[in-house]
Amino acid sequence: MTDTLEKLRAIAIGRTFRPLTTLGGAVEAMGFVQADPIRAPARAQDLILRQRVTGYRPGDLERRFTRLGLEEDFFYAYGFMPRETMQLLHPRPDAEDPAADYRPRGLAAEVLALVTERRETHPRDLETVFGRDRAVNAWGGFSKETTQVLHQLHYHGLLRVVRRQDGIRVYGTAHKPHEPLPAEERRRRLLLLLLGIFAPISRPALGGLLALLRRGAPGLDDVGQTLDRLLAAGEVERTSLDRETYLWPAGMAMDVPSPSRGVRFLAPFDPLVWDRRRFAHLWGWVYRFEAYTPPPKRQFGYYALPVLWRDRMLGWVNVRMIDGQMQMEQGWIEPPPRSRDFTRALDAESARLEEFLKKE
Repeated sequence: MTDTLEKLRAIAIGRTFRPLTTLGGAVEAMGFVQADPIRAPARAQDLILRQRVTGYRPGDLERRFTRLGLEEDFFYAYGFMPRETMQLLHPRPDAEDPAADYRPRGLAAEVLALVTERRETHPRDLETVFGRDRAVNAWGGFSKETTQVLHQLHYHGLLRVVRRQDGIRVYGTAHKPHEPLPAEERRRRLLLLLLGIFAPISRPALGGLLALLRRGAPGLDDVGQTLDRLLAAGEVERTSLDRETYLWPAGMAMDVPSPSRGVRFLAPFDPLVWDRRRFAHLWGWVYRFEAYTPPPKRQFGYYALPVLWRDRMLGWVNVRMIDGQMQMEQGWIEPPPRSRDFTRALDAESARLEEFLKKE
């Protein structure tokens, strides 16, 4: 097909913003929702889902995910996913013996036995039994050793998150182990899932995702070779524009409706925003997530939300709630449209976001 920036923009927008649906339906359709604890003005998963779920309220995902048959786990990032996605990530090999399945030892075995006896276990419940010893965590800081063990058992599929209490994970025993698919079929399905979430995705961004996948699905080597085989077999298609190569699953509908006339404030981890290279190519400016950037070096702000209008990314907003009222700072790449349509659409999205945040 003949591709233009306008065509690729329309496909990207149309693929990620389908008609509003139920919470379970949205997560099933997406395959994965990235989570982030920062509330500025709300958690990433809530900002992502408010654009896709009818009547979504802050925290709905955390309150309802287990009843909907969803799981928490690490994919290319930590988040929520259908059980089918989680099963593609397991089994995860033992870090001490990559050729063997993980077997808990020492404290991990004791914690697993205790959690198995109970219906659910809060991390603090373990302190009275095992103490409060601290150890270096994966980020180089310190956390309770028992909490790290819970994370380890969850990572290896022996525990699952059964609910959240004030944002803290409460654990229970995992579902009965599934029969894992052959490694090549897991690689194939994971690749097609990633391509579907971010279609059309730039080749460099896919490479970055595959690097992150080494943590989500360790032991699945040669994913790049699987991609080559899918391209050769026609299961994955590609196109090039301005020396950028984009990929997507074969058979994906390329005739998408015209983008909505409305305005959307997007989360930094929204699938439409996540591929920063594609963002810069399709919309002509570089967006950065600057929550961890020192304030004097920030260009956009602590938690800038890109502003989408029709098929254009016009700029960004920073939003916070003060005394129950939403305060918004706007930033524009170029002067915003002066049309009545844009003004009304911007006001409408501002009102929707404020109403949403007041339900926090």
